[in-house]
Amino acid sequence: QVQLVESGGGLVQPGGSLKLSCAASGSMARILSMGWYRQAPGKQRELVAATPRGGSTNYADSVKGRFTASRDNAKNTVYLQMNSLKPEDTAVYYCNSVPSERGVTGWGQGTLVTVSS
Repeated sequence: QVQLVESGGGLVQPGGSLKLSCAASGSMARILSMGWYRQAPGKQRELVAATPRGGSTNYADSVKGRFTASRDNAKNTVYLQMNSLKPEDTAVYYCNSVPSERGVTGWGQGTLVTVSS
């Protein structure tokens, strides 16, 4: 089991970019799929990107073409590059396995992304 720590969030104007990072406390190599989730105020947490070990990332339609997820097993880190950000992308972003909590202990604190002018 690993614990995860997300970072890289902040305030950005519409159309801007941010890159999020998620560091694991141990090896992620055995985790079949790593994902980025987000939870907007008053909404349920949703999966926005899932990166399988050695495979291609699947994206939610709402972020397809704008977000790019990647994983570096050597560094035990996953990333989410977010471009062309929109106000509706405002949320707390989390990383976890897909399905969640498979080889992962709970949820991290997340990192807040606010898209606003």
